[in-house]
Amino acid sequence: MTQDAFEYRFKPGTSPDTLLKVPFGYAKTLADGMVIERDVAVAMRDGVKIYIDLFRSENAKGKLPTVIAWSPYGKSAPKGGYERFENNGGVKAEWISKYAAFETPDPLYWTRQGYAFINADARGMWNSEGDATFWSADEARDFYDLIEWSAAQTWSNGKVGAAGVSYFAIVQWQVAALQPPHLAAINPWEGYSDSYRERARHGGMPEISFMPHWLAGNCYSRGRVEDVMAMIDEHPFFDAYWKSKAPDLSKIICPAYVVASWADQGLHTRGTLEGYKQMSSKHKWLEVHGRRKWEYYMRPDNVEKQRIFFDHFLKAPGDEISKWPKVNLEVRERFYVGAMRAESGWPLARTRYTPLHIDAAASTLVKAPLAAEGALRYPAADGRALLEHRFDADTELTGHMKLKLWVSTTEGDDMDLFIIVDKLDAAGKVVPFCYFSVFEDGPVALGWLRVSHRELDPKRSTPYQPWLLHRRELRLKPNEVVPVEIEILASSTLFRRGESLRLTVQGRETYKPKQRGPEMKHGPLRNRGEHVIHAGGKYDSHLLVPVIPPEKAELMA
Repeated sequence: MTQDAFEYRFKPGTSPDTLLKVPFGYAKTLADGMVIERDVAVAMRDGVKIYIDLFRSENAKGKLPTVIAWSPYGKSAPKGGYERFENNGGVKAEWISKYAAFETPDPLYWTRQGYAFINADARGMWNSEGDATFWSADEARDFYDLIEWSAAQTWSNGKVGAAGVSYFAIVQWQVAALQPPHLAAINPWEGYSDSYRERARHGGMPEISFMPHWLAGNCYSRGRVEDVMAMIDEHPFFDAYWKSKAPDLSKIICPAYVVASWADQGLHTRGTLEGYKQMSSKHKWLEVHGRRKWEYYMRPDNVEKQRIFFDHFLKAPGDEISKWPKVNLEVRERFYVGAMRAESGWPLARTRYTPLHIDAAASTLVKAPLAAEGALRYPAADGRALLEHRFDADTELTGHMKLKLWVSTTEGDDMDLFIIVDKLDAAGKVVPFCYFSVFEDGPVALGWLRVSHRELDPKRSTPYQPWLLHRRELRLKPNEVVPVEIEILASSTLFRRGESLRLTVQGRETYKPKQRGPEMKHGPLRNRGEHVIHAGGKYDSHLLVPVIPPEKAELMA
């Protein structure tokens, strides 16, 4: 196939019979004040039927707006909810009813607020007909058809919203870019928007743990499912296959309440922020927190914010949403210590991008460039370079960081670079942050690069955010020195006077979980010999940091 076309690979799905909690087939029941219709068949444009569960209040009066959650996870037979994770992922049992599926709105709450709620099984998943694809443009067309079907029902007021976390958010980017006429608003809550860059190949390196684990537990189908791992192997570069999983975000015009997290580095942080930045919606809000994603989504005060948003665009405009700041973000100090602050846009317009130059001799990051050339060397397999910068005044870093390096390897023809930014307290101890949904000892921010993938897109790259083309490999020769620019994912952290930023550059994984939860790994790696970082003189190796000026100060001390 050419770069402009691709053919899906499929494999048999896993039978859902052992997990189904109720017999398949249409059924209508009354329970807890709701009319519940299970296994409602909805025909797609090609005649394939998908199945949904529909919830409405039995005392509903008049036409209802609809909220839809779409995924492959199983509307009627979830394999398990938040109890799979350490401390239920922070979700308290009293926050949700028995009707709430994983990462979705709770039907009991929403029907009581005057909404119809639909939980859908995507094409090819569980009992829905057809072949399943994931995070795809094909899936978005089905979601489009369901939106238009629901808007045409006799009980509907013609206004539809889309909601949910992670997968439920990823597909919102896809369907909103198609502009269904009756999609009135979306609430993408932590979902990546570019499967290649944000999930499958960080910096060009294949991710080999989280995705296989996800696939092993989420391919319940009576038909065929996309063979994702085979497709990843067949499509190492950003081609038509990956374009189909990265919608044109500029085509999103519907109102959006977007929620991102500094804590989901390597999965949803980048893509959610890019969705907000690139969408064309006239009415859009961004909230960025540093907490556990599921806890933050299900927290009762945040559920009320979701209701206020959907009420405004699916029912009748109110005054409360006019008080919301366009951007509301948490400036973190450590795990679960931080303060929310209102802003007018993202990235922050007043950011002062400040280079911290690498002093190879002292293993520090300094404000002034060095005239003398130097080098840092470490064994590629198990070594690392550590560089610190101590702040002499309280300093807030909020936004994108970029690491510019000149690098070489003594052996082999490629390098895999793993980047960690940590905060150290005044005593030099690592300060922990929430990480990857559930962990309590994570870093400030992460970055990755396979050096053969260093080619930049000159149109999309900015001085503070490099954008890699991922169209070909540029292999190295031993001891060949090349410049690289590494995107470090966005974050927000307050460093107090006497505290330090520590930058780690190494050739292996950055984080090993100490708790029960998802894990991210990369490989096979291409490191051999020693990695060398060249700095000083003609080698302008530096870390570019986003300094936010104090409200009453003009310059950083």
